[in-house]
Amino acid sequence: MSLAVANQYAKALLEAITDPQSGSGAEEALAQLDVFQNVMRESQELRIALESPAVAAEQKRNVVRRVGELAGIHPLVRNFLAVVIHKRRLGLLPEMRERFRALLDESLGIARAHVLVAQPVPDGVRAAVEAELARVTGKTVRCDYRIDPALLGGMTVNIGSTMYDGSVRGQLAALRRRLTAEA
Repeated sequence: MSLAVANQYAKALLEAITDPQSGSGAEEALAQLDVFQNVMRESQELRIALESPAVAAEQKRNVVRRVGELAGIHPLVRNFLAVVIHKRRLGLLPEMRERFRALLDESLGIARAHVLVAQPVPDGVRAAVEAELARVTGKTVRCDYRIDPALLGGMTVNIGSTMYDGSVRGQLAALRRRLTAEA
């Protein structure tokens, strides 16, 4: 149920922020949600005050407004955060942010790829990998590269629920399966 609630809030924010009269962009809103989450992570006192039922709703709105102003958060995003806090959904903010990003990516035709590599990848190879993934998916692909020496060589790519395994470890495992199946 929490994912459904997070999705509803994310949809509402995306709809509001993509309105041409909002005066802000969706990518900026995403970055501003990150800023607010970082502030919350760094300040236990702020988190406790915003989550506490003992603190009046008006005081919480004033705190969000002031923190938002200091952090350069757009008024629409501040209002969104005030509603989230008022409805006592602050604990779902990370999920709301993730759903917002996913909905934004979907609306922009962007696919996120998680790429595991055995060693650092040169920029030219990165560009070739991203171009090939864009060709395969038909979308703009943004890759998150991480190093995993256990791969031995090559790479694995996860896009949504699809995995492409071009690693040496994966090829050795496939060879092992074929050899044991034939024996």
